[in-house]
Amino acid sequence: MNRLVKTDCLNPYRNLALEELLFDTQGQGMTLYLWRNRNTVVIGRNQNAWKECRVDLIDSENGFIARRTTGGGAVFHDVNNLNFTFIADKGTYDLSRQLSVILSALSSLSIEAEFSGRNDIITKDGAKFSGNAFRHSRTVSMQHGTLLVDVDMSRLSRYLAPSKEKLKSKGVDSVRSRVCNLKELSPSLTVGKLSAALEDAFIREYGEADRIDDKMLDAAKLDELEKRFASWEWRLGETPSFDTELERRFPWGGVQLLLHTASGIVEECAAYSDAMDEQFIAALPSMLRGCRYDGRTLGAAVIAYDTNEARDVAEWLTEVGK
Repeated sequence: MNRLVKTDCLNPYRNLALEELLFDTQGQGMTLYLWRNRNTVVIGRNQNAWKECRVDLIDSENGFIARRTTGGGAVFHDVNNLNFTFIADKGTYDLSRQLSVILSALSSLSIEAEFSGRNDIITKDGAKFSGNAFRHSRTVSMQHGTLLVDVDMSRLSRYLAPSKEKLKSKGVDSVRSRVCNLKELSPSLTVGKLSAALEDAFIREYGEADRIDDKMLDAAKLDELEKRFASWEWRLGETPSFDTELERRFPWGGVQLLLHTASGIVEECAAYSDAMDEQFIAALPSMLRGCRYDGRTLGAAVIAYDTNEARDVAEWLTEVGK
């Protein structure tokens, strides 16, 4: 069964809760979920909110800070940004097919674009207007992303605070210079027009879909999930006391490790990253806790994860103490 889900809610915690409920209830077929947030910074699953965005400024301007369930970096949402989420069973999930829905919708509005690298959709001139992130369980996969229609770029650049190393690695000088609004390419474009184009493209690609809103779903479960996404613990958490900070940027993302050691043993660890592989970053603290604080031991603990990212981090940690 294909599902088409839209919501008029602008509360990021409610919207992320709805996305989570759709993920949890996905059976056979494809779901397209369209949603917007009001004045919100959304950080990746493993990011340090205090380092990626200006928390106090956002609070002072009645903004929201939300944390999603996928990896990647921080993004800014306002009502002139349209978010999309594709959720499907493993047999139906197909990134190229899902992207074709986005590109087809844009083409119908006379906007030509292409997918770039691991997670961006860009204009023909190379300006980014959509970042994507991904999540996979044993039976279900999800792709979600942003579509900047007419976002307040002044707030975007004031609220986000990525590291200079991250900007340097992308060859740009500021957050604002990396992105563009689709309205610059199509002055008459509105969120409503783009939403309608996406719905049409989705139906052309996947066939008819059941139209669903949040009132048709489990209200108690949705309320429970909303409380989780709105909680301080989920959104901001507590940075543990630490005596060692290690940080390195790799081609696939930056990694920050905060370690508390005693008698040469790692007793506590927190890991932060904008890497797309959220599972590896989430697993890092448990790999390092209890290890002797020397490079060879730390590297050996990580390399057992056996991914390219793990090998890079293991090589880096092996250098500790040299």
